[in-house]
Amino acid sequence: MTLLVDVANVVGSRPDGWWRDRAGATSRLLVRLATLDDDVVAVVEGRARDVPEVPGVRLVRATGSGDDALVAVLPSLGEPVVVVTADRGLRERLPAGTAVHGPGWLLDRL
Repeated sequence: MTLLVDVANVVGSRPDGWWRDRAGATSRLLVRLATLDDDVVAVVEGRARDVPEVPGVRLVRATGSGDDALVAVLPSLGEPVVVVTADRGLRERLPAGTAVHGPGWLLDRL
């Protein structure tokens, strides 16, 4: 299974001070994602776009909207893919039948 992660959405799902250091919070999440046995593709954007690579996680560095980048990369991933986001607007843009779970589901797995 491939997990396609809306990183900004997952990082922003917990009020743990991430807003003081978006790149640091993103890097910490990527390290945790690398521990999963799944194929992980993480979409990063904005101030977090330049975080270092983490072995075991494929980064998609959005030059604009992270949602646009996620929708664009999805068809290239094959099956099965689970998109991780709570973003309703993004969910509506995904092809019908796309499996989607919220950040809590992912964080519970970590």
